[in-house]
Amino acid sequence: MANSAPALREELCAAVGVSDPEELFAQIPLDHRAARPVVLPPALASEVELSRHLRDTLGRNVDCEAVLSFLGGGCWQHHVPAVCDELATRTEFLTPVWGTPASDHGRNQAWFEFSSQLGELLDLDFVGLPVYSWGCAAGHAVRMAARITGRDQILISEFMDHERLAVMRTYCEPPGMRGHIELRSVPTNPATGTIAVDELAAALSDRTAAVYLETPSGLGVIEPDPGQIARLAHSHGAELIAGVDPTSLGLLAPPGQYGADIAVGPTQPLGVHMNCGGGVGGFIASRDEERYARAYPTLQVSLCPTSKQGEHGFALTLFQQSSYGSRELGNDWTGNSVYLWAVVNAAYMALLGPAGFAELGELILARSRYAATRLAEVPGVSVRWPWFFKEFVLDFNETGRTVAEINVALRERGIFGGGDLSLSHPQLGQAALYCVTEVHTQHDIDRLVTALTEVLA
Repeated sequence: MANSAPALREELCAAVGVSDPEELFAQIPLDHRAARPVVLPPALASEVELSRHLRDTLGRNVDCEAVLSFLGGGCWQHHVPAVCDELATRTEFLTPVWGTPASDHGRNQAWFEFSSQLGELLDLDFVGLPVYSWGCAAGHAVRMAARITGRDQILISEFMDHERLAVMRTYCEPPGMRGHIELRSVPTNPATGTIAVDELAAALSDRTAAVYLETPSGLGVIEPDPGQIARLAHSHGAELIAGVDPTSLGLLAPPGQYGADIAVGPTQPLGVHMNCGGGVGGFIASRDEERYARAYPTLQVSLCPTSKQGEHGFALTLFQQSSYGSRELGNDWTGNSVYLWAVVNAAYMALLGPAGFAELGELILARSRYAATRLAEVPGVSVRWPWFFKEFVLDFNETGRTVAEINVALRERGIFGGGDLSLSHPQLGQAALYCVTEVHTQHDIDRLVTALTEVLA
């Protein structure tokens, strides 16, 4: 590297006033530093070797297109229309992060369409540009509710997705810090997997900033009456934050309809491929009231008339509230890693339209129901809870086998089994989260049933 040349190293050290770069690391305690040298492989001598090395390394991966997959849990295998990939690779959208004034108009209009369509789907009028993931969106929403109410406690279900919960905990800061928000878990009904309403009512207090309710939940369970939970929260001066999967909203009531104040969820199901190491997208939406708008940390796109009759322009608004406009003085830190996905999401939603979302939801529901019914016929296997969408929990406790053992055997048959819940939710024992979407055919499901029957025989 250029800066490793001796003369340049000396120049850099002189500029910062040190004689040895090691002086810069003196503030790091010795027990936090490596005690032995880092042994690196020899440098690759050419681009040919580098290219081969990368191809060989990547070739060891097996993706969900090559292998039949029933994994979900935050990143789902949905069909991505070809037009979504085409738009994502067009230079008009791919290259301008901020861009020139000429490029901004089309980009801002695409972002405005994303917000408008998602707002209609959610039955909420104010939608920010997407953040890195559903977990990030939930973390921001929790902090928004705390700012709005001046309170410092959030009630959540005991069966939240463990990765999403980990992200939320990070946003809530550790105990003892000035901005700490307590996440208090509320038990679920063991027969239905839905939140225990009596326990929730008892947990609500004048410290409660919001109830965070997911439907479908992190385990796929549908809440039968989220409106009741909204009314409970509001009766104690708390907000209701609804976590929703947009692919379910062609069938289930939108959060704005049952009284949610803020809604969050994933944008990855809306035309974005499963990916590793990149943002999968999360949205935040609310009612169009100033107290909510002022609490947002994200960017917004507005539409307004110009001085020329009949002409309109698109622009970013409430910019100073974000870390873009005010850095560490913004409401929260946020990033721009998934703004390209917002363009793709807008194209996907436009392609489906209201009728398409209804058809998609019905298809997913029918296929996941068929899968659950067939899998429950396998000896020793049962479906834990009856009300679900797209994802459901399979109970393997009666089989005498662990989920890990079962998944290894399924993998040998060219199938990725469900996500192992025994570590994240040990109270469920040997249980797995299976996901079925519109990409799974009846043949795929029958193949899984046959393989699972063989494995457990």
